[in-house]
Amino acid sequence: MIGRLLAAFDDRTGLLTWARGVLAHPVPPRTGWWYVFGSATFLAFMLQVVTGVALATAYVPSASDAYASLQFITEQAVMGRFLRGLHYFGASAMVVLIGVHVARVYLMGAFKYPRELNWVTGAILLLLTLALAFTGQLLRWDQTAVWSVIVAAAQAGRLPVVGQDVARVLLAGDTVGGATLSRFFAFHVFFIPALVFLVVGLHLMLVLRHGISERPKPGHPVDKATYRAKYDALLRREGVPFWPDAAWRDAVFGAAVVAVVAVLALTIGPPELGQQPDPSLLQAYPRPDWYFLWYFAVLALTPTHLETVVIVLGPLIFGAILLLVPLFNTGERSVARRPWAAIVVLLIVSTIGIFWAAGEKAPWSPDFAAKPLPASVVRDTTPAVMEGARLFYTKGCEFCHAIDGRGGKRGPDLSQVSTRMTPLEIVGRITNGGPNMPAFTQTLTPEQIQAIVAFLSTRK
Repeated sequence: MIGRLLAAFDDRTGLLTWARGVLAHPVPPRTGWWYVFGSATFLAFMLQVVTGVALATAYVPSASDAYASLQFITEQAVMGRFLRGLHYFGASAMVVLIGVHVARVYLMGAFKYPRELNWVTGAILLLLTLALAFTGQLLRWDQTAVWSVIVAAAQAGRLPVVGQDVARVLLAGDTVGGATLSRFFAFHVFFIPALVFLVVGLHLMLVLRHGISERPKPGHPVDKATYRAKYDALLRREGVPFWPDAAWRDAVFGAAVVAVVAVLALTIGPPELGQQPDPSLLQAYPRPDWYFLWYFAVLALTPTHLETVVIVLGPLIFGAILLLVPLFNTGERSVARRPWAAIVVLLIVSTIGIFWAAGEKAPWSPDFAAKPLPASVVRDTTPAVMEGARLFYTKGCEFCHAIDGRGGKRGPDLSQVSTRMTPLEIVGRITNGGPNMPAFTQTLTPEQIQAIVAFLSTRK
């Protein structure tokens, strides 16, 4: 009976015949484990869809209720904490896997003729994955998430001509609010996933049309006039069906990815929620999730006079290079004959790793956890100096400047500031500000400034 039902279903739709053809389509021999990252990325995306739908049943995308709904999901909902962990680590897995997949395709020259559009659609999927990761961070609706979007909007505002309009579109207005959250929720849950499904379908269609690229061999360059005939001859001579001869690796690796994500979700859990959002609080630490941390470090370390250039041209150059790679669509595919390809990948990975490590330490960020200076550090007990030391903490100076190893590293160390600046010069710097330092003329009274200067004058 089941067989007759399936036969009738296939007779009306043709879906089973199509699926058999897809699973049985021939692939080159000896593809190996390097070819599993594409399917694993799609599996991670489907995990995001499933967990996202489950979370959306309890999440309330409104400025007044989003934070409380996340607290409910994490602390009270059945398996809520586990689901949030799956969603968070699934996003991390998706970013890592698509990055490795793009690197593998580039190193093996699989972007060359006739698979140029395979690369372009894959590059678009990489950008959409990053967009999903970015929009998802705001949905936590805590202080860090809100300030991250404020910083992103400020960067978008640097764009010439259209900058302010782009920032308003990003924020759904002039400031962060309920409309911002609704817009990010719509993009994260509806628009971007729909685009991902569309581009994935196109990507798979192109893979089926042109076939999986064979393992590159030195001395076998791509020639547009002969490549298709050689590839078809290889499939007829040595090709194997995708299932089960090649797809079993995809299944094993995909199961391993899901298992690792599940273990991390159980043992570590989702990121902790920070303070409830309050844009009026300046004591925020808007560091993004780890996959954007390296870019956060790049922007933080960029000299002030180059910030606009890096913010505007950096993403444009990255996107242009990514999409223009298929222009080099002939010649050798083997990395042994393209050593510069390995150097490019190694350089990119090393650069991201170095900046990520810098972003993890973030010495340029204010240290809002700094404690008031103890009497042993102040040394001088005269009333003016003691009041200056107190103001040095309460007015936030200690968050950016260190004294005897206590405080932040964003600004210069002031442990011996009076040996290099006169009291008048210290007054001028406090009142007028400096590079990456605001002017305090409007926030400090003359008496408070004199007290702080009296304290700093003891630092020899």
